[in-house]
Amino acid sequence: MNTEELQAEKIQKGKAYKTMLIFAMGSIVMVFAGLTSAYVISKNRPDWLKDFQLPQAFLWSTLVIVLSSITFHLAKKAIQKNNRSTTSLMLGLTFLLGITFVILQFQGFNQVIEAGYYFTGSASTITTSFLYVVVLVHIAHLAGGLISLLIVIYNHYKQKYNATQTLGIELSAMFWHFLGFLWLYLFLFFTFYK
Repeated sequence: MNTEELQAEKIQKGKAYKTMLIFAMGSIVMVFAGLTSAYVISKNRPDWLKDFQLPQAFLWSTLVIVLSSITFHLAKKAIQKNNRSTTSLMLGLTFLLGITFVILQFQGFNQVIEAGYYFTGSASTITTSFLYVVVLVHIAHLAGGLISLLIVIYNHYKQKYNATQTLGIELSAMFWHFLGFLWLYLFLFFTFYK
């Protein structure tokens, strides 16, 4: 194969991976559409908490995930300019912000419990049970994003990425931004839909 054929094959492979990722993200959207629809329908139950407020930790986690999307974007831009040190720094910051997001989510759970609401058992409410399920399902998907990010960091360390080879970083960043957008939607949904 000559250089042009190899380049064309690489482009086709990249398009196929991006298409598969888009289908996977579409499936995830359907899961959360189902959960939020069930939340809307359950709102008419007599045991629904009408005055429930999301804990402050969820606001902070929202800010953290937005910031992590920015650092991941900066990592992608840096590798496109072959700036390896900035890429390393931004990928590392993105990973730390992802871990911080998860910690803040669990702090949010603790704040809900401290307010006297529980997620399961006889003292639970349907409102907090929905919150618990939705947040845990999002965290499970974020775990996939963190694993993807660790693979990208490893591959970057092994110098598999450069200005002409950024597919792995692009795919991981695409999924990461999707997860950030999804959390932003969920945060706004739980904040304003009472």
